[in-house]
Amino acid sequence: MHEHDQQQTSAHPEVSGTRGLVAALVVAAGSGQRFGGALPKQFQPLLGRPVLRHTLAAFADHPGVSRIFTVVHPDFETVARQAAQGLEATFVRGGDSRQESVRLGLEAMSEENPDIVLIHDGVRPLVSGRLIAAVRTLSGTGVAALPALRVVDTLKRIDRLGCRTENREDLYRAQTPQGFPYAAILAAHRRFADREVTDDIALAELAGLPVEVVDGDEDNLKITEPEDLRRAERILLSRLADIRTGTGFDVHRFDTTRDLWLGGVKLPEGPGLAGHSDADVALHAITDAVLGCLADGDIGMHFSPRDPRWRGAASSLFLQDARDRVHARGGVVAHVDLTLIGERPRIGPYRQAIRDSIANIMGLPVDRVSVKATTTERLGFIGREEGMAAQAVVTVRLPA
Repeated sequence: MHEHDQQQTSAHPEVSGTRGLVAALVVAAGSGQRFGGALPKQFQPLLGRPVLRHTLAAFADHPGVSRIFTVVHPDFETVARQAAQGLEATFVRGGDSRQESVRLGLEAMSEENPDIVLIHDGVRPLVSGRLIAAVRTLSGTGVAALPALRVVDTLKRIDRLGCRTENREDLYRAQTPQGFPYAAILAAHRRFADREVTDDIALAELAGLPVEVVDGDEDNLKITEPEDLRRAERILLSRLADIRTGTGFDVHRFDTTRDLWLGGVKLPEGPGLAGHSDADVALHAITDAVLGCLADGDIGMHFSPRDPRWRGAASSLFLQDARDRVHARGGVVAHVDLTLIGERPRIGPYRQAIRDSIANIMGLPVDRVSVKATTTERLGFIGREEGMAAQAVVTVRLPA
């Protein structure tokens, strides 16, 4: 096994572009039983988007990757497709083990017959473009490319015999993506299908394929435990140093012929609010606050009240669009603070449902959504119970 440091990799003649088709195989077929929760770890939210979404986006945004194949558990195929919405990815049903899932993914791309395949764990969402490029370039020379980090901590073996210090010299921590000539790694998977290994480099070793190393990345962590998810969030937030605050304000008069929608929740008591859409005054205010963070106009510029397409539309569509505009710029919505202003209805009984609804739309933990209510002490049109108003303050974080 040979080692290439980052400087050497950058000097490689193929760094400007390896010829031929390069495919990424993202392995996300685990059932997540050890992680806990209703969904496997690859579908857990990370700053408002599923872990798998972050992973797939890293490859979809990379100019050196032509196609993406994703191996998923059959029980979670629908969830996986939702996570990948808008990204071009081919889905393959996985097997009973990671090794079998990888082989099935490799077989599925046989018609494409790529020159190079980059095999990556779906639960490594922070893979960098630098690392993808380095692995892609090195594997284009006909070797198996392994991103790895030197072991720097003292190693101890602790068992029934006691504690003993182990030699850490020449020990590395393996990461993904691992890059291979496609035909060679497919042949290795077919030949050694009965041999249990922990990664694809081990199969390359069995097949006699040369292995070379590129510098790994400490941020390229594998999410295994809940604390890993929190660490990934801290890393992502550190990259989003452009912190912006936007405000939104909206007013609607009452309309006794309509249902009352507040924060995406249909309240059993009325009256409703007049408007072209469902007149959800809360979501309109939040939408304007998000757009304000982006300096991207207001809700009426994007969803004209004169456009018949939005007649009676759910206001959650408007807020989802504003949220997606933040995501498209590589940012996240960090916090929502909503104040509902009206003499009626009483908000207390519905406050938690409204918080849950807004959190769901925004992809936020509910503890990042505040919903308050106040009156105008019977003053003005609100005090005369002619309508309601809402005010929202939103915090967004964007890449600096």
